[in-house]
Amino acid sequence: MPTTPVPTKDPAPVPGPNSAPDPAGERSTVRSLLRLWPYVRPVRARLGSAACVGILASCVGLVIPLVLKWMVDGPVADRDPAGVWLGALYLLLLGLAEALLFGLRRWLVARPLAGVEAGMRADLYGRLQRLPVAFHDRWASGQLLSRGTTDLMLLRMFLAFPLTFLLVNGVTILVGVAIMLVQDWTLGLVTLGPAIPVMITCVIFEKKYSAVARRAQDQVGDLTTVVEESVLGVRIIKGFGRHRSQARAFHELSHTLRGTELRKARLLAAIWAVIVTLPELAIAAALVVGTVQVADGSLSAGTLVAFLSTALALRWPVESIGFLLAMSQEAATATDRYFEVMDAEAETGAAATTARSQAGREADAGDGNGGGDSDRDGLRFEGVRFRYPDAPPDSPPLLDRVDLHIRPGESMALVGATGSGKTTLTALVPRLHEVTSGRITLDGRDITDLPREELRSMVAVAFEEPTLFSATVGENVLMGAGEGAGDEELVRALAVAQADFAHALPQGTGTQVGEQGLTLSGGQRQRLALARAVVGTPRFLVLDDPLSALDVHTEAAVEAALRQVLADTTALIVAHRPSTVLLADRVALLSGGRVTAVGTHQELLRTNAEYAHLMSGHEERDGQDAHVGHEESEEGDGR
Repeated sequence: MPTTPVPTKDPAPVPGPNSAPDPAGERSTVRSLLRLWPYVRPVRARLGSAACVGILASCVGLVIPLVLKWMVDGPVADRDPAGVWLGALYLLLLGLAEALLFGLRRWLVARPLAGVEAGMRADLYGRLQRLPVAFHDRWASGQLLSRGTTDLMLLRMFLAFPLTFLLVNGVTILVGVAIMLVQDWTLGLVTLGPAIPVMITCVIFEKKYSAVARRAQDQVGDLTTVVEESVLGVRIIKGFGRHRSQARAFHELSHTLRGTELRKARLLAAIWAVIVTLPELAIAAALVVGTVQVADGSLSAGTLVAFLSTALALRWPVESIGFLLAMSQEAATATDRYFEVMDAEAETGAAATTARSQAGREADAGDGNGGGDSDRDGLRFEGVRFRYPDAPPDSPPLLDRVDLHIRPGESMALVGATGSGKTTLTALVPRLHEVTSGRITLDGRDITDLPREELRSMVAVAFEEPTLFSATVGENVLMGAGEGAGDEELVRALAVAQADFAHALPQGTGTQVGEQGLTLSGGQRQRLALARAVVGTPRFLVLDDPLSALDVHTEAAVEAALRQVLADTTALIVAHRPSTVLLADRVALLSGGRVTAVGTHQELLRTNAEYAHLMSGHEERDGQDAHVGHEESEEGDGR
């Protein structure tokens, strides 16, 4: 397990938590936030109504100083108690109206914005399912989780509060300033003195806070990754006694995030100090000037009270500018992070894929096959080259001009040294990766011409590292079946994979297997993964060393049952042990990124030194395993 902070695994164009943020000139807060419009558009009426209600509530609040002016210059000056009580009633009604209107505004936005957040989260999840495996290989899971949780929460909070109140407070400030200028324009100019310094401060704050906000959100993603890996790898951490080093790694990332959050707090404190201090000084100056004018008789006491009450009513809209801008910047960076995922190229027919498909169709036409309606032709690799998308352009391809034909109903074992590209080759068949050049056909049809749903309904896969979900045994296995599959198919698949142990679990096949299936042994997980691959009786079967975790006795039983399945299926099987190789009709040797030999197991043993070398070590080890297994069996019988 890592003992140092895990770096962000975002694609290169995406700034990581420790990288420099985009220059301010390359990013527009407004342009970023406008990308939310497709999600906001369905609820625009409710949000617009909420904004109007908020503006009305603020304007009601600005009427209160005018009532105070009337009371001071009228009933109070005339010593009229009835008028004072009437004015107090007006103030009470205005206060109640303001409170009710703000409550109505909150009600208007609560439900629709919860729907917006849910819709964005659903779209993000759907996008993650459609993105290619190469994307998930580059991105840390914690970064994706933080985008689906923390970032979307920030966006909901922005739409519910800052978005509305930036408008509401802006209108309130304009109306309030107009009221003050009408009351006394000289006092109004005194109060407006800090406007320019405040605006300059806001511009500087926006640029600095944007960079820090992005850094903090990326660091939250890194921290989430460490927590997730520590939970999933808790057995390794405990087994190797690495809890202290993991705690140090977590502490370092947490300390870094704390520093970034403190930087945000300092920036917010700085702008708040400016925004609060300057207007307060202006109000104090207006109070002095206004008091002198009242003493001179050029200004009524009621007008001064109304002016100062209006200025004080504008304190909240002005002081809120700081944290409203901060929340807007966080929402803008959250929007950028969200659309970094949404903008990633999904598994669709890109230009290169379309070109390959067109070339394949032309080749089919030239051969007279006619494409999709051709006779059954099995699985073909024709001049397949593959290089990972993020590999250096001048690096050699992992697979180079692979040519291989697996005839209909034939099983082919794929053998090669570690790192020769066997797993990658098998991943090309269901299009978990896209070929760089060349093509792969199933019964004469280029796989790039097939809709992915149709392709993956034809091809079943079982990986060497089995992945199970937090669901029941039955649900995990039936994921590999089509609609309408039930207990009959489940029982048959479990029998083929020698996974009858599932029936003996506490709730049988309805037993929850737990996260990652870690409540089961490695061999049990592998057998369930194999059952998932064969449950749908696929036309094509791709198995990546599916029996590596099984003991020799279970492996022999699985192989015996699997032979019946392979008799009716075109299969490609990555094999490391001779026992697995013997499942196949023929063997292909992958070496140097190319298929260098094809033949039966016995033929390649006689004619190919590399193949004989690969198999020799396995044959000795298998013989030792079988001997140990036989002795254990005899000891068990003796007991």
